[in-house]
Amino acid sequence: MINPITMAFKKAKLENRPALLTYTVAGDNTKKKSIEILKAISKNADICELGFPHNTPIADGGQIQTSAYRAIKNGIKINDIFQIVKSFKKNNKLKPLILMGYYNMIFQYGENNFLKQCKKSGVNGLIVVDLPWPENKNFSIKCKKKSISFIQLLSPTTSKNRLKKIIKDSHEMIYYISMLSTTGGKLKVSPRKILQNYNKIKKIDHNKNCVIGFGITYKTISKLKTADGLVVGSAICKEITKSLNNRQNPVTNVSKLVNRLKKNIL
Repeated sequence: MINPITMAFKKAKLENRPALLTYTVAGDNTKKKSIEILKAISKNADICELGFPHNTPIADGGQIQTSAYRAIKNGIKINDIFQIVKSFKKNNKLKPLILMGYYNMIFQYGENNFLKQCKKSGVNGLIVVDLPWPENKNFSIKCKKKSISFIQLLSPTTSKNRLKKIIKDSHEMIYYISMLSTTGGKLKVSPRKILQNYNKIKKIDHNKNCVIGFGITYKTISKLKTADGLVVGSAICKEITKSLNNRQNPVTNVSKLVNRLKKNIL
């Protein structure tokens, strides 16, 4: 069976647009609300990324950290995250879901046990921010055996030689970090420069689906729409925070934002 991640990119290409990937933190601001948000935004998102909340993040900017702290404060644990995935997948079997987080949590849980639970709950892909290539080779092979995509990360400073090796080892999808910053930072690099770097990656292997993430907002997304996919995370987490502060329903507001983002890449 073709991985739903591959199917999502095929569908977007047929519609002549990039795939829209959304990122939210599991359990923000409660387990129940997290599932409701996922279900609502999945109507317009092609692929949903779900972050596991972490109290010592490396790549996450302020907006995502705020979301993570809310979830941790509400007592979200790894098993709750699998329950969120399971609940979401019950009526959204074909909607790709990618878990994103840090290796420490996987290590503590046990790699094999973690992957077993991923498979059981319906996770389609994994991004492990602090497990770079080649250290991730064995884990990547374990993922493949479970039909879970292990998504490699590339950055503007990755050398050409290293790019080739990482891309060769990658599964269905690769993730290009647009700039040297944490998530949600102001786009410090022009969209033109980002696409120049991106096109160099695509030249190495045109068949691999490559998405761009970090610093993408409603204002910048349309300038990058020649990419295979675009990831929006901090802007969504910011909308959740704003809604909660204004005592509004984050499900409604986030849903509207994702709808606007989708229209901006058509």
